[in-house]
Amino acid sequence: MPSLVDVTYAQTGKSISTNNMGMREMQARAFEARNAQYLLLKAPPASGKSRALMFIGLDKLFNQGIKKVIVAVPERSIGSSFGSTDLTSYGFFTDWDFNSDYNLCTPGGESSKVTAFKQFLSDSSETILICTHATLRFAFDAVDESVFNNILLAIDEFHHVSADGENRLGEVLRFVMGSTTAHIIAMTGSYFRGDSVPVLLPEDEARFSKVTYNYYEQLNGYTYLKTLGIGYHFYQGRYLSAIDEVLDTDKKTILHIPNVNASESTKDKHNEVDAILDIIGTVTHQDAETGVIFVKRHSDGKIITVADLVNDNPKDRDKIVAYLRQMENVDDMDLIIALGMAKEGFDWPFCEHALTVGYRGSLTEIIQIIGRATRDSNNKTHAQFTNLIAQPDAVDDQVKLSVNNMLKAITASLLMEQVLAPNFKFKTKRFDDEEHEDGTIKIKGFKEPSSQRVKEIVESDLNDLKAAILQDNKMLQALPGEFIDPEVINTVMIPKVIQTKYPELSDDEIEEIRQYVVVDSVIKNGEIKEVGDKRFVRMAGKFVNIEELHIDLIDRVNPFQKAFEVLSKSVTAKLLKVIQETIDAGRINMTDEEAVILYRDKIGPFIKIHGREPNINSVDPLERRQAEALVYLRNKKRQLASGK
Repeated sequence: MPSLVDVTYAQTGKSISTNNMGMREMQARAFEARNAQYLLLKAPPASGKSRALMFIGLDKLFNQGIKKVIVAVPERSIGSSFGSTDLTSYGFFTDWDFNSDYNLCTPGGESSKVTAFKQFLSDSSETILICTHATLRFAFDAVDESVFNNILLAIDEFHHVSADGENRLGEVLRFVMGSTTAHIIAMTGSYFRGDSVPVLLPEDEARFSKVTYNYYEQLNGYTYLKTLGIGYHFYQGRYLSAIDEVLDTDKKTILHIPNVNASESTKDKHNEVDAILDIIGTVTHQDAETGVIFVKRHSDGKIITVADLVNDNPKDRDKIVAYLRQMENVDDMDLIIALGMAKEGFDWPFCEHALTVGYRGSLTEIIQIIGRATRDSNNKTHAQFTNLIAQPDAVDDQVKLSVNNMLKAITASLLMEQVLAPNFKFKTKRFDDEEHEDGTIKIKGFKEPSSQRVKEIVESDLNDLKAAILQDNKMLQALPGEFIDPEVINTVMIPKVIQTKYPELSDDEIEEIRQYVVVDSVIKNGEIKEVGDKRFVRMAGKFVNIEELHIDLIDRVNPFQKAFEVLSKSVTAKLLKVIQETIDAGRINMTDEEAVILYRDKIGPFIKIHGREPNINSVDPLERRQAEALVYLRNKKRQLASGK
């Protein structure tokens, strides 16, 4: 199957080694910012965000006058990440320990949990409470907001917050920030929600100190994991017909099936699980105590152990979740089948392959899913993420949706390549500037950040901004269209997305960010080679001396070029034409009458004379218009055939 991204890491062990207080690299970095009232911690899965919160929370309790710590997680299963933990044995001054009565991530109704929440607030002897986002929302409605004074509120998976007025968690946060002396720690693997609504309003976000630990730092510092692959596999018809092509039950795998509302779903999730089990082999039995399913594999009779997290019967679900939580050995589980679970906060270090059916619209969700396979473990040197996506069919009425999903899946993979790559710093190259700095590339004409806000965006939000750019519908139309001038993409289309995302920025600030986004994308999509004492970067098929880089030269490179190359190599010429026509159809402005006249009077004679159809990329405007008429009519025919 095609692998779009294949990254190799140095296995330095740095990110998992600890200092004299028992803190890993990311945790120590976060602890340095412990005095901030509002702290946003952006770090990848498995970097140790939960323990970082423990270190900071305990310091605030003992040294900063904070009276209580409330930790809110998106779902009950994640609450176990914040259970009582021995920290003193590793050098910290105290342990993370609390009354189990105030772990509210347990079965039961919200009314009893709200009662317990209120009791915790009035109990002067108790200092730590763990609850879900939902419990926090309900409890907030039941208490006076002043009770949050001198409390640390820690929100895990912070991307669940939204500035949208309908998002209750976001509303709670704004009230707490606006009306109390509470401290807030927000933790997330990605700040990108996947929709157009920001997590925080700009004025609220500006109040947060930010600590960022990137994916490259995390994976490069592992001991065992050396390579990570990100790829995709196309299927036609139903996804179940292609599962056996991508599911290798010799690899520890989490298989995420599509949501029942997705076009890829058969609309019967339980039958999908049964079909997957039948594809693997024959079910011999299911353990009554643990819920583990045992399957005798067709190929060789080997017994494969499977966890079904699609079954939403609470009794069955709690049984298998409890088993998964206590697993310690690599042989305890082979395959987990999930829908909506086994993403955020789910810890299975032995997982080697995250196999996901259907396009996922949120970069955050993709990062969370990939994170299930990127734990460092002695059973693997390679981790793989595979996205199984529907191949567009020219006669299918869903062709436009399929094309859009395919393009978004590929751009998401390209973005992940940039997330996973080492970071460069970019500076302006001045006259006679010969000084070389490691990790820094100097570019003539490059505008460096002139304001603190631009510096913050470049340092903390660059990947999330790229996600917004790459997933923008107008930008997607430029993906396979290599005939759109790169300078139009770079200097017209990209600034519009930046302006929409950051409306408070000046034109100069937008230009500074635009340059950084384009330069960072082009350099990371390129290939850097050292020849003697000189460095060269491959851009648009040619190697350019890094010492001679100029912003005008970089602006002439299409940052999507690699995506087009991947796409053109991965699909047939016929399918590529369908993709191109589907995108072109969205851009063509034409009436039925004009299309019919051109088809009747012009296109037939053209084909007879030239022996081919009109070319949509012709320099002749009349030929281009005839080609557009053909695309328009074919799209119309598909719509009529589907009854739309």
